Amino acid sequence: MKLHSRRPRELAIALRDLARRRPREAEEYLDAHQQEWSALAAADPHDAADILEAIDKEAAAELIVDLEPSGAALVLEEMNNEVAADLLEEIVPDEAASMVTELSPDEAADIVGYLEAEARDAILEVLDDAAEDRIVEVLRYPADSAGGLMSMEPATLPGGTTAGEAIEALRRLHEHVDHLHYVYVVDNETRLIGVVSFRELVFSRPGAGLDEVMIPDPVAVRPDTDREDLAELIQRYGFVAMPVVDHRGHLLGVVTVDDVIEAVQHEATEDIAAMVGAGAEETIYTPFFRSVRSRLPWTAVNLGTAFLVAFTVSRFEPIIDQFAVLAAYMPVVASVGGNSGAQSQAIIIRAMAVDTVPAQATRQVLARSLLIGLTNGVVVGVLSGLIAGGFTGEPKIGFVIGLATLINLVIANLAGSGIPVLLHKLGQDPALASNIFMTMITDLVGFGGFLAIATGLL
Repeated sequence: MKLHSRRPRELAIALRDLARRRPREAEEYLDAHQQEWSALAAADPHDAADILEAIDKEAAAELIVDLEPSGAALVLEEMNNEVAADLLEEIVPDEAASMVTELSPDEAADIVGYLEAEARDAILEVLDDAAEDRIVEVLRYPADSAGGLMSMEPATLPGGTTAGEAIEALRRLHEHVDHLHYVYVVDNETRLIGVVSFRELVFSRPGAGLDEVMIPDPVAVRPDTDREDLAELIQRYGFVAMPVVDHRGHLLGVVTVDDVIEAVQHEATEDIAAMVGAGAEETIYTPFFRSVRSRLPWTAVNLGTAFLVAFTVSRFEPIIDQFAVLAAYMPVVASVGGNSGAQSQAIIIRAMAVDTVPAQATRQVLARSLLIGLTNGVVVGVLSGLIAGGFTGEPKIGFVIGLATLINLVIANLAGSGIPVLLHKLGQDPALASNIFMTMITDLVGFGGFLAIATGLL
C-alpha cells in the first residue's frame, strides 16, 4: 500500500485504518517513516491516538517516545485512559514523567489512576513536588465526582479588579488556562465571591469594578458531588462550566460541560455493562484476569438462576410427556415476556439516570407498567393463542398459551420496572445486573407458569 504520497489528512486516516486491519504493517511503516509519524502526531493527535491504540503496546511505546514530551502529551490526552496507562508502563519512569508533566493535573490523574502501584509510584517520584501534589490532590477524589473531573486551573481575578484590567489580565491568562468560559472572582483567601461571563465583561465599561458586573454567590458544588448530580445542575442552570469549592468556599477548580458530557456517556456505558452483569469499569482494554474476576460472580449467579428454571420445569415432566407439543411453545412464552420486561427495564433505568422518578411517583410508575403489560398481554395473548391453536388443532392448548403469555407479559413489565426501583431503594445501582434477575423471573413464569396452567387446564 502506497502511503507516503498521500496528503497529511489522508495519510492519517489511511494509517488509522491500516492499524486497525493489519497492525503489524502499520508498525513497520511508522518505524520506517519517523518524520511522517511526528508530523501526523502534531497535526492529528486524535488519529495518532487511534493508531497507537490499535497496534502492539511495545511498538506504540517506542513511537510515542520518539515525540517531544508536549506532543506525546497531546496524543495521550486523546487515548483511552487504560491504554495510555499501559503505554506509560512500557516507558522508563523519567520519560513517562516528562510526558505526564505536560498534561493538565486532571488529565494526568485520569491516566495515572490506572497505573499499577509500582509504576505509579516510580513516575510520581520523578515529578517535581508541585506537579506531584496537584495530581495527588485530584486522585483524592473518586473519578465520578466533581473533584475527579475538575480542572484545577480556573480563570480567577481578585474582587477589586476593574473590567478593563480584567480583560488585559485574561489576555495573559489565555495561554495558560484551557477553559476560559467564565471569570471567577475571589477574595484575598481565594474564596469564591462571584462569577462574570465573558459577554458581560466585554460589554462593561472599562472602569467598572467586577463587583458591579459579577453575579454574587454563584452556584457551586463540592468536590464530592456525584457526576449525575453535577450533570443535572449544569443542565438545569444552562451553565457551560461549574465551579468547585471546599467546605469553606475556597475555589478548587472548575468542571466544564464537555467533562460532564464525557462522564455521563461513561455512566451510560457502565449501566449497560452492569445490566448484564459485566464489570461496570470494564472495557475492551481491561486486563484479561480483571475482566474474568468481574464477570465470573454474575455468571455464576446466572448459572444458578438457570438451574432454578430447569428444576422448575423438571417438576412438570408428566404434563410434558402427555403433551409433548408444549415443549415447543415454552420458549415462545418466555421470549415474549423477556423482551417486554427488557423494554420496561430500559425505560425505568433511563428515567433514573436523569433523576426523573421521584419517590412519590413509584406507585404510578409501577401501575403504568402493569397497565401496559395487561394491554399488550391481552393483544399478544389472543394472537399467540390463535396461532398455537391453529397449528396444533387443539383450542385448549391455544388457550393455555394465550393465558400464559398474558400473565408473563404482566409480570415481566412489573419486574422490568420493579427490580431497578427495588435496587435503588436498597441503595444499589439500579442497573446492577437487573437483566439477570428480570430474565430469571420471566423464565420462571414463562416456563413454570405455562406448565402449571397446562397442568390445571389440560
